[in-house]
Amino acid sequence: MNKTQVLETVDKIFSNVFDCKNPFTIDELLTKFAFDVKLPQQVNDSITGEVTWATSVNPTKYITEKNTWKWKTWEQPKQEIENLEQLVTLWNQLNYRTTERVYDSTNVSESDTIYRSENIYRSCDSSDCKNLVFSDGCQGSEYLLASQRSGHCSFCIRCDDSSGCSNSYNVSCSSKISNSLFIEDCGSLHECMFCAHISNKKYCICNMQFEKEEYFAIKKEIIKWIMNS
Repeated sequence: MNKTQVLETVDKIFSNVFDCKNPFTIDELLTKFAFDVKLPQQVNDSITGEVTWATSVNPTKYITEKNTWKWKTWEQPKQEIENLEQLVTLWNQLNYRTTERVYDSTNVSESDTIYRSENIYRSCDSSDCKNLVFSDGCQGSEYLLASQRSGHCSFCIRCDDSSGCSNSYNVSCSSKISNSLFIEDCGSLHECMFCAHISNKKYCICNMQFEKEEYFAIKKEIIKWIMNS
């Protein structure tokens, strides 16, 4: 994804979650929403020197997936191994960590370990997804920003360890959450905020039942606070 496509994707997510356009730059989105998400880091291909992206930054040498296919000397002629030091030297000559591993996917940038996905930006360890930005470990999801280890979710921001969620912000360890903000360990909530450990509710704030009109008046102020905090 290029930067224009990233911002277009985020605009759609903000429209569904906050009913407004995204006011932030890509760098501001990273700082504000994805500050604790495991993301690919920038490293350099050890052979070509080109910038690439890796999930792990512990190795000392890297090579992009596409460059592994260009180098035709991986197979080595047999030689006698006389000692462990020689074995380690031979291993170090071959031991490059492969980066930007992207399989059966399209329009993926600055990402690593992506499978069967499209329109992915600065994300990792995800499969069968569309339109991910700054996300890690997601499956079967679309239009997620700064989300982790979640599946079958759509149009969510900071959705962690959850499934079947949509149009929501800051949801953790929950399922079947829609149009909600700040939810922890809940199930089957619609239009709720700041709720934990409850299920099958609507128009609740801090686990308290509100009238629809009261709820939306407060939600409007909470969204303003999120945008400005």
